[in-house]
Amino acid sequence: MAEFRLPDLGEGLTEAVITTWHVAVGDTVAVDQVVVEVETAKAAVEVPVPFAGEVSALHGKAGETVAVGAPLISVAQAKGFQEPGVVASPGGRSGAVLIGYGTPDESRRRRHSRRPAATTAARVEVPSDRVAVISPLVRKLARDAALDLATVSGTGPSGLVLRRDVERSLHKSVSDVQRIPITGLRKIVADKLTRSRREIPEATVWVDVDATDLLAARVAINSRRPERPVSVLALVARFIVLGLRQYPELNGHVEGDEIVLSSAVHLGFAAQTERGLIVPVVHDAHAMNTRDLSAALSRLTLDARAGSTPVADLQGGTFTVNNYGVLGVDGSAAIINHPEVGILGIGRIMDKPWVVEGQVAVRKLCELTLAFDHRVCDGGTAGGFLRFVADCVESPVAALGDL
Repeated sequence: MAEFRLPDLGEGLTEAVITTWHVAVGDTVAVDQVVVEVETAKAAVEVPVPFAGEVSALHGKAGETVAVGAPLISVAQAKGFQEPGVVASPGGRSGAVLIGYGTPDESRRRRHSRRPAATTAARVEVPSDRVAVISPLVRKLARDAALDLATVSGTGPSGLVLRRDVERSLHKSVSDVQRIPITGLRKIVADKLTRSRREIPEATVWVDVDATDLLAARVAINSRRPERPVSVLALVARFIVLGLRQYPELNGHVEGDEIVLSSAVHLGFAAQTERGLIVPVVHDAHAMNTRDLSAALSRLTLDARAGSTPVADLQGGTFTVNNYGVLGVDGSAAIINHPEVGILGIGRIMDKPWVVEGQVAVRKLCELTLAFDHRVCDGGTAGGFLRFVADCVESPVAALGDL
């Protein structure tokens, strides 16, 4: 009993739908006879069988999907059974032809014959200058690349030339390609980012800020209570919360034709983990002082890296901050975390020349970037919010009056 499996149909396709069977159980088939038509995401393909004999089973009905490598048809080996290879066409029409391709006249004649004789394709020796190929897709791949199949060493049964053999010859070996399914957390994030770009007409504004005084303020704060340190992210996050009080349009989301504003600030922040990017949420960030906010950010960061973030801490955000500066990045046009309407990014802090009171000095500079939903507000509001946060970063002591 010979079992023929659905061959590799090329272009990374992993399955096909059976459209039409040309044979039935009990029919006799010849080598290279088209037995079924299948349809892939790319095209309709006629599939020939590499065995001669009596059909004993059809693995699938019209309309069913078959995976590449799954059983397609079983053939009881008749007297004229032959291994995949080169066959002689009856009547000497084409001499030796590639298995799975055949000659036009012969393939058409066989397609309309329900019970062709099992001896119509006699076994022949494969000459040294012939090539054993089972799939027409393999031949097409080689032909499109102007590759002489006689130069390809087959690694399949009886020296059968497979697609991987052709690709290896073209320096495109499948062993050099790694396919990673987009599943789980990565798929959830991918779907959310795709939806954001599809639905939100975002715009981006940015500004360079002098963070010298901010870093000095952090040192002073942490020297007072080193057991409860405050991070740079926490300081900027505190200024963001304060800014959202003055520009509430950016603290909400869009529902249909309505802008829904939240009275509470639930601040999300981007966290890079081994499982991918997630956005934990500090709920009620508006009700926290700077140290409490910093502690919450630290706790959620540790949970994220450990993969133990509760579902509740990944939901309900109203605005997001992204500290991509820790990745060594100066700036970024971030994607808004749907369904929110704004995300503020913090670039890396580095020494640069800066004019201070008419004199050039080396200062600690970074870039702040705001991506916002243009349906919710215009550049005036977005620019006002970003400028407010920037002013707080540059003059943290002056911002104390509003904290």
